Amino acid sequence: MQTIELTVNGEPLKASVDPRTTLADFLREQADARSIHLGCEHGVCGGCTIVVNGKIARSCIALAVAMDGADIRTLEGLSDDPSIVQLRDSFHTCHGLQCGYCTPGMLITARDIINRYGEADEAFLREALAGNICRCTGYAGIVKAVQHAAAELTKTRSNLK
Repeated sequence: MQTIELTVNGEPLKASVDPRTTLADFLREQADARSIHLGCEHGVCGGCTIVVNGKIARSCIALAVAMDGADIRTLEGLSDDPSIVQLRDSFHTCHGLQCGYCTPGMLITARDIINRYGEADEAFLREALAGNICRCTGYAGIVKAVQHAAAELTKTRSNLK
């Protein structure tokens, strides 16, 4: 066992972990981060996407012990984030939700895309979201929702200036 200290969703967390424990399992068990879904467990499907030190990452292929000192945000910790709030609304409005299994990873990835690139065309979004697999094949609604969210956030941000 190895002791690690990290920050999860703004709260300090100290725990003793087996060096082979994945970050996804650690966060689900120790931080009750149920938005982390395990699909492929190979870093391919994006269901376990989180934010580590400000950058998106796959928690299923990272070891918890490697995150000592890290600042981690799961979807639970982003519930008040303006981009996530708008994305949730846009996913609802534009029918970006189907079974919901991929949704937490899609929201975190879409947040990153919007925050880095703002409004983007469909081709760009499809490529940028390619690392997140929707088994329901609801990509049309998801892409439309991300475009809708980006447009709404751009309007909101320009009204604040």
